Amino acid sequence: MDIPLGWQLFIQVILIAVNAVFASAEIAIVSMNELKLEKLAEDGNRIVEFHYEGIFLEVLERLGKMPLPPYIKAELQDQERYQTVYSREVGSAAAPTAGLHFTKELLEKIREKGVNEAFVTLHVGLGTFRPVKADNILEHHMHSELCMMNEETAALLNETRKKGGRIICVGTTSCRTLESLVQPDGSFRACSKWTDIFIYPGYKFKAMDGLITNFHLPESTLVMLVSAFAGREHVLNAYKIAVQEKYRFFSFGDAMFLADGTGSHDRTNQEP
Repeated sequence: MDIPLGWQLFIQVILIAVNAVFASAEIAIVSMNELKLEKLAEDGNRIVEFHYEGIFLEVLERLGKMPLPPYIKAELQDQERYQTVYSREVGSAAAPTAGLHFTKELLEKIREKGVNEAFVTLHVGLGTFRPVKADNILEHHMHSELCMMNEETAALLNETRKKGGRIICVGTTSCRTLESLVQPDGSFRACSKWTDIFIYPGYKFKAMDGLITNFHLPESTLVMLVSAFAGREHVLNAYKIAVQEKYRFFSFGDAMFLADGTGSHDRTNQEP
């Protein structure tokens, strides 16, 4: 991937995929001949202009380091710890951490039980780390992210629906992708789009029947998404039990499985 000179990017973000292979995304300013700060964006990002020779992603690999959530203080000696075993696409600003629980051996056991697997891609920005600070959640601005679904995945999801099966999302990123790409009639097709979908209590789910997800940071959009699916009181009780039982939280923490929701499903194109 060779990008022309002067290509602009957000200094702290390249891309993340739901099934992502990480590339360096936090840029170290080592020389003003290589990186020029253009302006400070309203959301706090720095927009910069790169001047370089060679292959752009190789330059980033040399200058940058793997981005980690703010609550992980030490750099990982083994960067593969922050990768899913099914990662494929280059780029990222965060890991789809619910997927970290799945080993190749576990995935094989799941296949042996007759469970099909499908993959989608979501390029996530820095907003995944940002808490909701607005008193009125309707005033919270969601970052836009590019999501994609190929023909193979769309066909498998449609066949699953036709046979009366369930669609279980691994992680909130997968959930946001499916809920963004599902068609008004509840079907799927190969497509891509930019999405700023904000899922909070009251949202009517149109694509997802179950969710595997980690225990998230308080005051985050991820907690709101989980509460929208399973019900606020149910989720708060689950978190209470997790604290009592000393479950691990956040990126390298434990996961929970949520199924069926609380009547929050609708196959029509309703909005929250």
